[in-house]
This record gives sequence, structure tokens and C-alpha cells, in this order.
Amino acid sequence: MFHLPQDCGYPGFDTLRCNSQDLLFLGLPHSGDFLVRDIDYLSQQIQLYDPNDCLPGRLLTLNLSSSPFVGTYYKNYTFLGCSPGLDRSQFAVIDCLSNATMSVLATSSMAFVRAMNSCNAIATVPIPGSWSFQNIGNGFSSDLTNGDLFLSWKVPDCRICEATGRICRLASSSSLDSVCDIAPTYGRIRGRKFIRIIGFSAFLPFVILPALFIGILCCKCFLARQQIRLHQSNIVNASSSNNSRTSSTIIPQFDNNVKTGLDDSTIESCPKVILDENCSNIPRSNDLVCSICLDEYVPKQTLRFIPNCEHYFHVECIDNWLRINSTCPVCRTSPFNFVAEHF
Repeated sequence: MFHLPQDCGYPGFDTLRCNSQDLLFLGLPHSGDFLVRDIDYLSQQIQLYDPNDCLPGRLLTLNLSSSPFVGTYYKNYTFLGCSPGLDRSQFAVIDCLSNATMSVLATSSMAFVRAMNSCNAIATVPIPGSWSFQNIGNGFSSDLTNGDLFLSWKVPDCRICEATGRICRLASSSSLDSVCDIAPTYGRIRGRKFIRIIGFSAFLPFVILPALFIGILCCKCFLARQQIRLHQSNIVNASSSNNSRTSSTIIPQFDNNVKTGLDDSTIESCPKVILDENCSNIPRSNDLVCSICLDEYVPKQTLRFIPNCEHYFHVECIDNWLRINSTCPVCRTSPFNFVAEHF
């Protein structure tokens, strides 16, 4: 996905780089550089903030053309130029845009704009941000510093690859089609996860060694008690050998045919569906992969789904699973509930 300019990758994702302070930057063609706070590959969203601490100024002139990114949510904000003597206890002044001759405000309320008739409208622009960012400043002015810039991308769509723990890559050097590739174990450990693993590994000896020492002591005590009991039993057997009586030993019998899964008639009561040409008759996009065999579904395949939770699987996979397990392999929903409710 993201790559260095000299590497092969998807067009438009080569503007990510590190500076001399090891800070991650993303360059937008018409809006300059932004610092990267987070990249969520599962939702295909990148979170940015301004390195100069003046995000409102960057938002005022934001231009996402010629880039693969779009705003996650948009809301119109009007920027106002007002007199410098505004009461800051009543108005959220944008300090980085204000000066000695003008105080700059921003609001999403047109009623507020009309009420501030002594101010001049600078511009009204659609501002992208997070859901919480869109809900600030309703009816009042906002300094727009309580949120980051949230952008997302639609192409290439690698969400299925990320959801199944695989690597998204180009199908070939001459194609822009993306495919899922098997990810090596070490490739899944990134960023903060790697730091957590290192910290846990350093702390592990302080947990294992005391537990191992206690375990050895418990084992020695157990063996000593067993030897004492065996010695006492031998003495009792020797003293009562002349008065021994024949007794029958009752051996518990277990039914090896007892199953913890469902019978075939109950399994067959779960509905089936035949996939269409685009696999679009599955309600949830994250159900495009069978959670049991991890193979992607293809058109015309027959799937079975559990009505209570609506999780889909290959018919052969889920039938074999339910014969030995009585719960959904994804959410562990009890099948007896959905049989009672739906049939």
C-alpha cells in the first residue's frame, strides 16, 4: 500500500516518509505535509495533524485533488474575521490565524454567522474530520483544535486481506489489481505490538522463575506424600493378607457414542444460500471468507448460515463443525437458541 518513491506500489501512496526526527509525514500534492498519528488498514483510514499546530489554517486551504484520499466525514464551517477585542470567555478564537488587528472565528452555524453581523465572512469550506470532530462547535464558534484530520481511501480495497491476516499486494508489476498474499508471522508484528512483545519478554523471567520454583516444591511435597501413603498401604495389606475377602470392583462405564455436537436433522434445518455472480447476496462484507477453512467464497457456491447470528460458512465446513461442536465457530452462539426461535 504505502511505499517509498523508488519502490513499486500503488500510485499516490508514495508520499509517506520519515524526517530526521523519525516522525512520519504524509505529503498531499496541493496541501503540503502533515504528521501521521495513526494508520488503520482495516478501515482504510489515516489520521493526520499539523506539524505547526495550526490545523484550522491548513483546513481553510485544504485541497485533496490529485491524491487517493477523501474525507471520512464533512461539515461546512464558515471562517469569520472580527475585531480583536472579542470576549474570549464567550468566543473560541483561533489564535494561530488571529493577529493584533483581527480575531478569527469558525462556526458551523449559519445562525451564528448572521448574529455576528459586525464580522466579515472569510470563507465557507467543507472540513473533513472524525465523527466526534463533526459534533463540536454546533451553534457556537470553535477553534477547530479538538480533532485531527481523518482521511480514508477506497482504492485499492485491502480490507479483506487485513481482516484475514494477509498481505495486500499488486497482482503484477503491470496491473493495478490487488490480491491477498499469505503474511509471514513476523510481518504481522508492527509498531506498538512489537514494543509490547519486547516489554513482555523482558518481564517474563520474573514471572516464570518464581512460578517454576514453587511448582518444583509442590511436586516434591506431592511425591513425598505419595510415598508415605504407599508405605502405609503396604503395611495394611501385609497385616490383613490372612483375612482378605474377595470383593468386586465396580468400573464406571462411559458411552463413547455421546456427542457434544448436533444431529444431522438439526444441522439441515439451518438455511442455505447460493452465491450470485458478484457474491453480493451476503449481507456483511467481512463474511466473504469462510472462518473455518479461511478460503474466499466464489460465485455459485452453496453456503449455510446460522440464523441467530447470520454468520456464513461453506456447507461442508459448518456441517462437520456442528457435528462435533454445538456453537457457532465465530461468536459461540448456542445453536439450540436459534433452533427454538426460528423453527
